[in-house]
Amino acid sequence: MPTELRRVERALLSVSDKTGLIDFARALDRLGVALVSTGGTARAIAEAGLAVTDVSDLTGFPEMMDGRVKTLHPKVHGGLLAVRSHPEHQAAMLGHGIAPIDLLVVNLYPFEATVAAGKPHDDCIENIDIGGPAMIRAAAKNHHDVAVVVETSDYAAVLADLAAHRGATTLALRRRLAQKAYARTGAYDAAISNWFAAELKDDAPAFRALGGSLAEALRYGENPHQSAAFYRTPENRPGVATARQVQGKQLSYNNINDTDAAFECVAEFDPAEPACVIVKHANPCGVAVAGSLAEAY
Repeated sequence: MPTELRRVERALLSVSDKTGLIDFARALDRLGVALVSTGGTARAIAEAGLAVTDVSDLTGFPEMMDGRVKTLHPKVHGGLLAVRSHPEHQAAMLGHGIAPIDLLVVNLYPFEATVAAGKPHDDCIENIDIGGPAMIRAAAKNHHDVAVVVETSDYAAVLADLAAHRGATTLALRRRLAQKAYARTGAYDAAISNWFAAELKDDAPAFRALGGSLAEALRYGENPHQSAAFYRTPENRPGVATARQVQGKQLSYNNINDTDAAFECVAEFDPAEPACVIVKHANPCGVAVAGSLAEAY
């Protein structure tokens, strides 16, 4: 087997979004992968008739403190972080009864969705994931040996890799997954820190983190030779980021910029009074109010 391939013999699954979970777990089971899981994920897998080891049986400790402590344990993090080719790491694993974890599947507590839904402060706090980001970062750091999945949309790519390489993943896939993993935890922490700043009414915190998810790749940037992409942050406010394109070709940076300028300008008018703004090169070239939108246009 080429040195960049890593056979998946054991996977740890702990997900809040259970979309596609059972089909994915069944596929892993058919490949002979041993499944380890936590809480509701373990129950869902077991109810589907699949063999699964609860993480508390792995660590020897029960979940405690309302689930705040369950995976923060050397038998989890040692299994993720151990460099398989490192003799001292191998000796530590043998000496402490730590088995390797070759695939980690984690999607985080839905903090952004909880905030967007306007839930109370305490609910937002309880949806700050601790164990998930710690495991994700550990697996991503050790991507030479471990594959990490943070989105259900990547299940198919992992299964395709395993099918193509007799139960092993390629280094190329593990690198791509690791990059996404760090981006996900970065965006997650940005959402939390910005929520805290808003709660404290601090418009200029000492550190400002920005993170978002890809809304769409753009046709080009400010000039045709430049590339660009449009990212959406978690704030659920009216504007171009939450708009839906109903027709036309793929947008460019200038299309997005002009649309945002038009929206922000027209938003200055009384909502009860129909207003229309036409923008070219980010500047309004026509602004009007009238008895109807058609007249204003």
